Amino acid sequence: MSDAPIVRPLPISGFPEWLPEVRIVEQRWLDTIRATFERYGFCSVETPSVEALDVLTAKGETSQEVYTLRRLQADGDDDSARLGLHFDLTVPFARYVAAHFNELVFPFKRYQMQRVWRGERPQEGRFREFTQCDIDVINVDRVPPHFDAELPRIVHEVLGTLGVPAWTLNINNRKVLQGFYEGLGIGDPLAVIRIVDRMDKIGPVGVADLLATQARLDADQVRACLDLAAIRTSGSGVVDEVRRLGVKSDLLTEGLDELGAVLDDLADLPAGSVVADLSIARGLDYYTGTVYEAKFNDWPDFGSICSGGRYENLAGSFIRRSLPGVGISIGLTRIFAKLLAEGLLPVGAASPADVLVVVPSAERRSAALAAAAALRARGLRVETYHQADKLAKQIRYAARKGIGSVWFPPFGEGRDHEVKDMATGDQAIADLAAWTPPTV
Repeated sequence: MSDAPIVRPLPISGFPEWLPEVRIVEQRWLDTIRATFERYGFCSVETPSVEALDVLTAKGETSQEVYTLRRLQADGDDDSARLGLHFDLTVPFARYVAAHFNELVFPFKRYQMQRVWRGERPQEGRFREFTQCDIDVINVDRVPPHFDAELPRIVHEVLGTLGVPAWTLNINNRKVLQGFYEGLGIGDPLAVIRIVDRMDKIGPVGVADLLATQARLDADQVRACLDLAAIRTSGSGVVDEVRRLGVKSDLLTEGLDELGAVLDDLADLPAGSVVADLSIARGLDYYTGTVYEAKFNDWPDFGSICSGGRYENLAGSFIRRSLPGVGISIGLTRIFAKLLAEGLLPVGAASPADVLVVVPSAERRSAALAAAAALRARGLRVETYHQADKLAKQIRYAARKGIGSVWFPPFGEGRDHEVKDMATGDQAIADLAAWTPPTV
């Protein structure tokens, strides 16, 4: 035996990995999401896992989140550290659109379901590697405003189909925030937006302190910012609530008009499922208009499960064209892991097979393989047992893997095929050309 130390085979913190019976459910979720996106005409793209660092850091304060790449045996001339794993899918998508601008048809509607990486401290709902499911629309010069309502409507359909527990989509508009702060005479509205975006983490008192000490706002300005952030209501009545605060600016009026229109478009969704929340800001600097953030109703302190918004200059920053866009992302891993931890995710079988074909004996293995091939030719998912063994052991193997049916090829010439329903225990003669698995 080798004297080398034994490496403990533990998964790395923040990098989730599922057992087969859980992974099979995740795959079904991905299939459901993909099918829904495609029903609305969104096409699939996939970008590389890595991007140039100047692309990843082109917008927003993201440098602390990016994992950079460097070869283990890199020498002094190695330039691989100029590459990083993407921390979201929006920035790579914007770069993709700019790179393929002359080959795409606009408005370009795409979905992207990939893993992303962030250098965060692992905790509940926060991972270093996770899967996001994004839909975005990018167009030349102008994205029609109705897409700001269509995207959350699609997400509502997706999560409803998946049976995700009650959640609320909070909507705001960055123009409302920036216009309001400008109306207060604040010189650096973006700095205030970044502070207010931490409301759910540090609360009003913490935000007020940072507004006074970091943003250098006076007491009246701090109070007005907190009054705005406290507004949370269903429907377009939010416009009147903001106006009652008495602050005015052209950008504020524009943002309120856009926010009211989106809320009106979504008014037919179930009551309370869409809320105007004026504390929502989304910290990334590339958002310029509508912003989204969805959270579970029963776990208000849990992180957002969907997020996104409208951006004007992200793709256009790579080429000399105006390419605004709007997008929303489903945090698949965050949702999935939470429901699994809460015992609300019914796990699947440990095998995708519909049927296990037993091997009666070494001499009859060819008959078992022929039966399996005939069933697969009809579109069934079939596993053949790996060796001749006691029938009880083979049946127990099927039970442990959650395989619903066990097929017995003829044990001798002139004998019939039989199949056992593992749920009921019934066993009967079956026809290779006609048998179908029982429905669950």
